[in-house]
Amino acid sequence: MKILVTGGLGFIGSHTVVELQNEGFEVVIIDNLSNSSISVLDGIYNITGKKPIFEKLDLREKQKVQDFFKKYNDIEGVIHFAASKAVGESVEKPLLYYENNIGSLVYLLQELTKKEKANFIFSSSCTVYGQADKLPITEDAPIKKAESPYGNTKQIGEEIIQDTCKVEKALQAISLRYFNPIGAHPTTEIGELPIGVPQNLVPFITQTGVGMRECLSVFGNDYPTEDGTCIRDYIHVVDLAKAHVVALKRLLNNENAENYEVFNLGTGKGSSVLEVINSFEKVSGEKLNYKIVDRRQGDITAAYADTTRANKKLGWKAQSTLDDAMLSAWKWQQKINN
Repeated sequence: MKILVTGGLGFIGSHTVVELQNEGFEVVIIDNLSNSSISVLDGIYNITGKKPIFEKLDLREKQKVQDFFKKYNDIEGVIHFAASKAVGESVEKPLLYYENNIGSLVYLLQELTKKEKANFIFSSSCTVYGQADKLPITEDAPIKKAESPYGNTKQIGEEIIQDTCKVEKALQAISLRYFNPIGAHPTTEIGELPIGVPQNLVPFITQTGVGMRECLSVFGNDYPTEDGTCIRDYIHVVDLAKAHVVALKRLLNNENAENYEVFNLGTGKGSSVLEVINSFEKVSGEKLNYKIVDRRQGDITAAYADTTRANKKLGWKAQSTLDDAMLSAWKWQQKINN
C-alpha cells in the first residue's frame, strides 16, 4: 500500500517514514529540502533496510502537484507535514507562511478530492488552543485567536479540511494536534536538524551542552508555576511517529467515527523548562550553562494534553519518559557534532 509523506525528510516526517516502512507500507516522500537534508534518506535506509521513493517538489507549484498525482495514481493515504514552522519567523514573514502552509494544503486536497476514497492525516499543533482556560487541554477546548501567523495557519488548515470533509464524502481526515516533540531515533540515524539557531528548547540545550552555543536563555522565572518557568508537554518523536501510523490505519480500516476527527498527541504530563534542564544534566552528566532572562513575547504559562481520546479511540499511548527523550537527543547531538 503506497503512502505519501510530505515533508518526509523533516524531523517528525522522517521518523514517521521509518515507522510506516517498519509496518510494511511503501512510502513516497515529497520534500523541497528548504528545511531538511537529503542525507536523511540514508538514515531511513540504515534503520529500515528500505529506501523510500523520493520526489523533490515544492507543493506551492500547483501544476507539479497535479503531475505528481498523475504519476502516482495509486496513493492510498497522505500524511501532510510539509510546512514552515518557526513562530518568530512567521511574525516577520506572514505572507511566506500563508502561501506555504495554506497554498500547499489546498493544492493537495484538490487532488485528493478527485479520488474515489482518500485518507488524509494533517500535522496540526496545540498552538491552536493558545492560553487554555483549563489544564490538561482536551480536544473540546475552545480555539483561541492565534498568537502568531504560524499558529493561524494551523487553525485555518484545520478549518479548510473540515469544510472540505463536509462536502467531499470521499475524503477521510484526521488532524493530530501535537504538543512538543523532542528526541531522536534510538539508533541515532535520524533526529532533529535545526538550520541556524534552534527555535526549540531541546536542540538549544543539546547544542549548549556540546559547546556550540555559549549559554541557554531561560525566558522568565516569574510564571505562576512551581519553579516559575513555563510548562510544556514534551513527547518523544518516536511515540509521535507511531501515532501517525495508528491514525492512518484507523482511516484505512474504516474505523473512524466521522470523516473528520481530531486528536491531541502528548504525554499528558507537563514539564517545566528547569525540569527539562535537570533531566538533561542527569542523563548527560554535563552541567548546563544557562541564565534567566526576561519573559519572551507570546509565551504562554502552561500547556499539556489530555490524551484520553487518543488513548481510548486510537489505542495509542506515549511510552517514553522525559529522560528517555533527552538521552536520545543528547546522543544524536554528540553524533552530528562528531
